[in-house]
Amino acid sequence: MSKAKFGVVVFPGSNCDHDAYNTLKHVIGQDTEFLWHKNSSIGDRNAIILPGGFSYGDYLRCGAIARFSSIMKEVVRFANSGGVVIGICNGFQILCESGLLPGVLLRNSDLKFVCRNVTLNIENKNTIFTKAYGEDGTSAVSKLVVPVAHGDGNYFCEENTLKELNENGQVLFRYEDNPNGSIENIAGITNKAGNVLGMMPHPERASEDIVGGSRGRYIFESVTEYLNS
Repeated sequence: MSKAKFGVVVFPGSNCDHDAYNTLKHVIGQDTEFLWHKNSSIGDRNAIILPGGFSYGDYLRCGAIARFSSIMKEVVRFANSGGVVIGICNGFQILCESGLLPGVLLRNSDLKFVCRNVTLNIENKNTIFTKAYGEDGTSAVSKLVVPVAHGDGNYFCEENTLKELNENGQVLFRYEDNPNGSIENIAGITNKAGNVLGMMPHPERASEDIVGGSRGRYIFESVTEYLNS
């Protein structure tokens, strides 16, 4: 029996929470619950998803208000104690605003909302999020095609931070054709400890062949394998 227990946080304005829930619960068959943003506890969940959307209407800055939601205090504590957290799109922005990941997500360089499929290069397969893409697995690949849908996905960080990200293998995904101006084509990073992932593309929207591709699911399957080990 799987030990993985996923929690998908729902903020006012989230719109990818059901996509994440469907992938986790119905596609890869894991115990999954929604967690309301006003909750002060994550209960027995051992992996947390901060989904995409427009939390609090993206007022002030994307994720700037959501970081003060009651549940985020517990998510920060959970992450700092080694718990697995994935932030997708708006969730990535919230992780940066919360200080769980370095850097910031700026307006797209062309100031336009982008909504299309992109190709990602997998930069590091030796992580709890990318192990299923490894050379020994049936899913061994070096690229994946996933959708993006954002207006503020332009990742930026200071030079010293960028150097550290590269040296520590914290850059997990890079765009093959940069859609937003992100520094060094960065699409997804982890924290130094390797238990928190933030990425702008939507793997939960690329987890079934019926929607045009299923390679996104291996991120969640990698986490499931880690939690069951």
